Amino acid sequence: MVMRSHLRAAFILALTLLLLAFFLRGADLAQVWSEMRHASLGLLVAAMLVNLATYPIRVVRWRYLLRPVGRVAFEPALTATMIGFGASVVLPARAGEFLRPYVLARREGVSGTAAFATVVLERVLDLLAVLLLLGVFLLGVDAQHGPFAADALRSVRIGGAVAALTALALLVLLGVLAGHPDWLARATRWVERCVPSTTGRLSPLVERFTLGLATVRQPGRLLVAVGLSVPLWMTIAAGIWLAALAFNMTVPYSGSFLIVAFLVIGVAVPTPGAIGGFHAAFQVAVTSFYGVPDDRAVGGAIVLHALSFLPIVLIGALLMMREGLSVRRVRELAAGRDGDTPAGSEAMPPVREAEGIR
Repeated sequence: MVMRSHLRAAFILALTLLLLAFFLRGADLAQVWSEMRHASLGLLVAAMLVNLATYPIRVVRWRYLLRPVGRVAFEPALTATMIGFGASVVLPARAGEFLRPYVLARREGVSGTAAFATVVLERVLDLLAVLLLLGVFLLGVDAQHGPFAADALRSVRIGGAVAALTALALLVLLGVLAGHPDWLARATRWVERCVPSTTGRLSPLVERFTLGLATVRQPGRLLVAVGLSVPLWMTIAAGIWLAALAFNMTVPYSGSFLIVAFLVIGVAVPTPGAIGGFHAAFQVAVTSFYGVPDDRAVGGAIVLHALSFLPIVLIGALLMMREGLSVRRVRELAAGRDGDTPAGSEAMPPVREAEGIR
């Protein structure tokens, strides 16, 4: 196990260094610094504030997805969200995705497992929203009269189509699982027979996880959830657009939808704090599609990354201290070595289920 952990750490380090080398290839660091110094401070502050505004919007959507699980107050959900996103930046394996439902369960008494299911659903809704915005961008693009290479646009269209099919397949899968709990129950009993140590523990977890997917069983509620996801990602795109304008990049607001799609891919690369992946994705998007000089793209990527991640890390750390959570404690929770994990144990606060979807 220790050897496997060391190999994983070595792989992540090598991947991070490789991406940074790709990102900084041919860059004139003196010119990069000049671009950063001459960026509009006012627009950068606006970009940071817009980015921070996305977290309350996320909470509005999360509380809606949590309705079948239980009614939660806005402040605890916002606290859990900011702690979770801050932790995901600095801790491996996206620990914040597990921490969010844990903090919410501890504060509000809802099922941690069901809350975690809504986090899984959020990721699928995020992908759908990003693809919808990418589709809007592609519909308005004319490769013959714009600064776009036809081959690059073709690649984006193909990639977007594959991602859209994948997202729809995941949504259908979640809907099937939520709508046929008996299938999950049979599969769970089979696992419990094969792994006796899970007997009596796995079934309650699966049942609560299915409860968290209740939204996908109702088309009307699912449509509202998608509708809440679009303005969220339009706000994220607005922050990116303002940062691009701060560096005098000629990018229309709709162009930020394309940049968002690239950044989603970059952030998905398993490097600490999305270092390297975020930077390279932004650089490729603005240089390949908008002809931004490389040094300006490098400076913009560095500043945008800092604006996107440093504030939430600082806020998340302060809220963690307020909640009495240490880094060691968070690592234990993410690794599932603690009885209070979001997987849902008897040590967690009692489940407060809603009587119905109101």
